Amino acid sequence: MKLNITIPKNTKNIIVGVSAGPDSMALLHYLKNNTSYNIICAHINHNVRKESKDEELYLKKYCKNNNIIFEVFKINKYNNKNFENEARTYRYEFYEKLLKKYNSKYLFLAHHADDLIETILMKIARGSNIEGYAGIKEISKVRNYYIIRPLLNFTKDEILEYNKKNKIIYYIDKTNKDTQYTRNRYRKYFLPLLKKENKNIHKMFIKYSKTLLEYDNYIKKETNKIKEKIYKEKKLDIKLFLKQDYFIQKNILYNILNNIYNNIPNKISEKNIINIINLSKNNKENIKIDLPDKLVVYKKDNYLYFESKVINKSYKIKLSEIIEKDNFIIKKINYSNNNGNNICRLNSKNINLPLYIRNAKEGDKIKVLGLNGSKLVYDILMENKISKYDRNKYPILVDNKDEILWIPNLKKSQFNIEKNRIYDIILEYIEKEEK
Repeated sequence: MKLNITIPKNTKNIIVGVSAGPDSMALLHYLKNNTSYNIICAHINHNVRKESKDEELYLKKYCKNNNIIFEVFKINKYNNKNFENEARTYRYEFYEKLLKKYNSKYLFLAHHADDLIETILMKIARGSNIEGYAGIKEISKVRNYYIIRPLLNFTKDEILEYNKKNKIIYYIDKTNKDTQYTRNRYRKYFLPLLKKENKNIHKMFIKYSKTLLEYDNYIKKETNKIKEKIYKEKKLDIKLFLKQDYFIQKNILYNILNNIYNNIPNKISEKNIINIINLSKNNKENIKIDLPDKLVVYKKDNYLYFESKVINKSYKIKLSEIIEKDNFIIKKINYSNNNGNNICRLNSKNINLPLYIRNAKEGDKIKVLGLNGSKLVYDILMENKISKYDRNKYPILVDNKDEILWIPNLKKSQFNIEKNRIYDIILEYIEKEEK
């Protein structure tokens, strides 16, 4: 077994994910005997099997005898019902911590050709894009590091033969045969049938994967040219977007979201993409779509915005000479001839000082100037086409007793003083231009 490993020669440290199973032990053995890197063995003790302790101790001893740095992370408790997803999250958080600790950009994993076949079949069953249907990449970039899978062209049988030839001790994880896990069902029922039809089926899948990735690379280049014209500053021009072919629309969205998620796999489903396209066609403004990791896509003024979701991020700021936040400025001024809703005049004798700027909340009511009774602030925001996403952070002026005095740029309260009357406070609202 000869592996093709292409990373910069000046690389010193590499991280190798090792479970103590046959695949990762073969990879660790090969790297130890055929490269000059400083190897950091990264082991996760999932602590769900009685053998986990033995595997950890064996690896620790193996690394000590072979001058390999050993790092272990023990998981004490799982909280998520989806064990596979939670375990994967823990695993990559550990890997990334080690990459940073050892100043490395290269993570080696022991995925092989059988894994590739299983992944492709699972992607076809679930639905994906061209890149997803290609399965596992031999080299993939995630955030600021690379994942290298040098065993991807070798079958499980070839790896076992390598282990036998080199007398490598390894452990078998019995849970890999547990068919409650999706991948194990594919491994047990589908893979043997394919291999029975064609003993070299892995070569067909490798060719299939590489062909799809060639197409995907070309499509990405062409898609990126279009994306650069219609997507800027985290907002997508809907009119220009809808002029594109449906296939290009989907690839533009995959491109945008892969960049936002730093190419982390399995974050976005085809259903997410279709929902965003449908959102772009919807004539309503005040709707949004929630995506994984608190990302939100919402529609405003013929644009789709891709932003981190603000959850219960309340603010209340004591009024000084000037208040500046992300998208607005409110400041005290000495004079203005303007009588628009961006100006508020108050008499300190009629209100309870000090004054505050805070975000609007559901249930807020304002005594609107010239109107008998009160009106819900959210109704006013909705009437003025403030998106549902923006309503929770829209600024309002209140006094010390939380009486609403002004909805900047939209409505004045009955506490507002006309410019030809007596007042001692003038406030001006300035909406920042979007960059």
